[in-house]
Amino acid sequence: MLFIWRGSVLPALLPRLLILFTLSLLIVYFHGTVFSFKIPLNTAPLTLFGFVLALFLGFRNNVSYDRFWEGRKLWGALLNISRSLVRQALTLGDANKDSVSEFIQLVSAFVYALKHQLRGTDPKEDLQRRLTPEQFIIAEESRYKPVILMKLMADWVKQARSENRIDSIQQSRFDESFDRLSDVVGGCERIVSTPIPYSYQVLLHRTVYIYCFLLPFALVDSLGWFMPFIVVFIAYTFVAFEAIADEIEEPFGTEANDLALNSMCKMIDETIHELAGDHIPTLQKSKQTIID
Repeated sequence: MLFIWRGSVLPALLPRLLILFTLSLLIVYFHGTVFSFKIPLNTAPLTLFGFVLALFLGFRNNVSYDRFWEGRKLWGALLNISRSLVRQALTLGDANKDSVSEFIQLVSAFVYALKHQLRGTDPKEDLQRRLTPEQFIIAEESRYKPVILMKLMADWVKQARSENRIDSIQQSRFDESFDRLSDVVGGCERIVSTPIPYSYQVLLHRTVYIYCFLLPFALVDSLGWFMPFIVVFIAYTFVAFEAIADEIEEPFGTEANDLALNSMCKMIDETIHELAGDHIPTLQKSKQTIID
């Protein structure tokens, strides 16, 4: 763990830590004196201030992790609902293989469309592979593609009801699953559209860096040339906590510690096709463990 590079925030922090290390060396060289004025700092106020700052950083990380874990629970629910929908399509009423295959492709397209909407990426390629030309045109012209695809799934259920392949009670079971699916979409959109207040982030960011740049003046007399190493280590702890919180507060991104949405989409795609007896290539094991 000491030598792991990928997935840590250290690469992004190195330039800042090097600047602080250089500043600390200069402070040691000039014995904490700036323009012939000795900075009269000691460790007592910074110790108290550091304790309070650690509490705020802990709160900030808890808030960010709550958003991360809520996103993970929503995608875990999406996996369960997708399986339920496909199982219902296969077992409720008289299943028509071609028609059910179209429904499975709609469920798969919905999952990928949601991923792309949350990341702000282009879903064209994934949707073209799963939708009919008519369905693709409808989805491509819409702004909220997962919601439109959910309507197309509901239209499929309506068609099955009109053809008497399912009854009204079975149709209600589908509607219950669609309601749960809508809750997942709304929950993900809530996380994306409601960031942590910017003024709070700015205040904490400024406070952390002011504390780190004042710390060398308080330790220079007691630690001497060993001080830059201690300061950088302390600064790494505080700055890394803030960087981790910034990274996981938006759990649907593409950074190393964000949710592995690509692997989750592939897993959902694989499991719903296996329910129908259509085997697709087995997923390669992801380095990031997916826990339901």
